[in-house]
Amino acid sequence: MAHPSLTFYARLSIAAALATIALKGAAWQLTGSVGLFSDAMESLVNLAGACMALWMLSIAVRPADEDHTFGHSKAEYFSSGFEGFLIMGAACAIAWEGVHRLFAPAPLDNLGAGMLASMLASAINGATGLVLLRAGRRHRSITLEADARHLFADVWTSAAVLLGLLAAWALRWWWMDALLALLVALHIMREGLKLVRRSVAGLMDEALPAHELGAIERVLDDFRAQGVAFHALRTRQAGARGFASIHVLVPGAWTVQQGHDMLQSLEAALQQAVPHLYVITHLEPIEDPKSFNEPSP
Repeated sequence: MAHPSLTFYARLSIAAALATIALKGAAWQLTGSVGLFSDAMESLVNLAGACMALWMLSIAVRPADEDHTFGHSKAEYFSSGFEGFLIMGAACAIAWEGVHRLFAPAPLDNLGAGMLASMLASAINGATGLVLLRAGRRHRSITLEADARHLFADVWTSAAVLLGLLAAWALRWWWMDALLALLVALHIMREGLKLVRRSVAGLMDEALPAHELGAIERVLDDFRAQGVAFHALRTRQAGARGFASIHVLVPGAWTVQQGHDMLQSLEAALQQAVPHLYVITHLEPIEDPKSFNEPSP
């Protein structure tokens, strides 16, 4: 069963997406603006992404089993990657509409009511995004962070569209509506590519971020001062969990109990420095030159 706090945030995102689809769809229908159409399309992507997030979060929190001995946390990368591809698909649809309107600009109707509906939708997205971002950082969830950043991108997109529509109305340059749609398409295409890149990096076992590697090195320095040496440090990120393996070199005269106690202290210190870190250690005698050989990948 999924962690209730994470599934709550995914359901909150779904509710926000449904509300903003209704509001932005109404704004588009009232005005006929392709700029507002692009905004509505992005909210459809939000809904699909939020549904995918709920599904993947339900999988990611499952405990380890015989077939997935390191757990299921990588499922989150499928969610963020899926959302990235959806964003790029929406960008293509928006660009298609924008090109058509660029060559056939038309006056816009009911701008006041349409813009008011869009502003209310942006307020919902902004508040939801803030809640999701805080929860994502607290629970180390790439899925919630991806959803939050997409919502924030949606807010900025809406703001740019509304400002552009005001300028188009004031100057009667109706072609600006189509130009705005094309700019929005480029912007969200970039956001989609970033999400896909981050997801691929996670699936390819990219190392932990620099600040976490620095925290690990500071712990190792404390133990080096006690005459312990290390090599073959390897790390990877899998959703909310981090993994590290390291070879630990100690005096060969140590008893098994001494080595065991030291490894327990080391693992506890590393897990305190980097929360949610799973540590694998390998003990070796420091006097043996073969101990310094790098293990095969």
